[in-house]
Amino acid sequence: MEGLQLRSLATSGGELQLSLVRVPVTEPGPDDVLVRIEATPINPSDIGLLFGAADMEKAKFSGKGADAKVTAPIPEAARRAMAPRIDQSLPVGNEGAGEVIKAGANAQNLLGKTVAILGGAMYAQYRTLKAADCLPLPAGTSAAEGASCFVNPLTALGMTETMRREGHTALVHTAAASNLGQMLNKLCLKDGIPLVNIVRSAEQTKILRDIGAVHVVDSSKPSFMDDLIAALTDTGATIAFDAIGGGKLAGQILTAMEAAAVRKMKEFSRYGSTTYKQVYIYGGLDTGPTELNRAYGMAWGLGGWLLTPFLMKIGPAEIGKLRQRVAGEIKTTFASHYTKTISLAQALSPDAIAAYNKKSTGEKYLINPNMGV
Repeated sequence: MEGLQLRSLATSGGELQLSLVRVPVTEPGPDDVLVRIEATPINPSDIGLLFGAADMEKAKFSGKGADAKVTAPIPEAARRAMAPRIDQSLPVGNEGAGEVIKAGANAQNLLGKTVAILGGAMYAQYRTLKAADCLPLPAGTSAAEGASCFVNPLTALGMTETMRREGHTALVHTAAASNLGQMLNKLCLKDGIPLVNIVRSAEQTKILRDIGAVHVVDSSKPSFMDDLIAALTDTGATIAFDAIGGGKLAGQILTAMEAAAVRKMKEFSRYGSTTYKQVYIYGGLDTGPTELNRAYGMAWGLGGWLLTPFLMKIGPAEIGKLRQRVAGEIKTTFASHYTKTISLAQALSPDAIAAYNKKSTGEKYLINPNMGV
């Protein structure tokens, strides 16, 4: 038995190659299951592996259906960053969902069930993996509804849990009208956590207002810093999760947090407030340098945050609790919405790549690997 799988290869000659390859389907062992993948989302983290640092504006397309191929040049300056993966054909796709079509002796309880999976190599028609890595979805939940069961929901939960563990009581999120941002809003509203949302347009503001967001600040407005300081003063937020990465935004958030803290100080200090302020960069929508204008005292931190290290830190028992919450609220708090469902071959088409590579707010693509190729 074979199935198609989408692969990404960066060659030593400076070229990115995307193609569909036929791979053997491994029979499940006693503790394994074989899943027919029916839905897998295209997340920003997937796009990072899929395209790397290749110049997709210069991509060339050939073949159709299972023979579809894409090639694109990797700029000389970017090749060093891709060195660890050179000449390795890598499977893509962090998460997905589908039906268990075969099960080992110790996993028969999952046979015929729809499960969600976080295990990599999901842009494939079939996936064999440990039963313990599967999350059975509630009855009546489709693969499409459960496909984004891990990355965004666990990231949202990870952010609020990090906030609590580090002693903060409210948080800030950037690029906040994204699928993840909307999910985080629903979570914070349900759990009573004050949240400051930073967006870049009136349209994005409306998206969040329509789902009940209280504090939405538009960075494109001249009043942005004043509005941000007011929201931080009101909420007391002292931790932020930044999806932008480059540019001035991380520094502006720290500056606004300091201004909000200074308003509450009873005595002046030339070193600023003693309120600790933390910004975690977890995305790279802006790949330029992060610019910091040191106007926020001495009690601050800037670092990186990723879901996998966070999960490793909290351990299996806590992960299990988070997973069960996601399953229980998959159609409400953690519901995902998609712009379009495409096949594996369509994922390598010029129009689809141009659309999902923009990473536009509110536009999320879903691949059904078993849709007609």
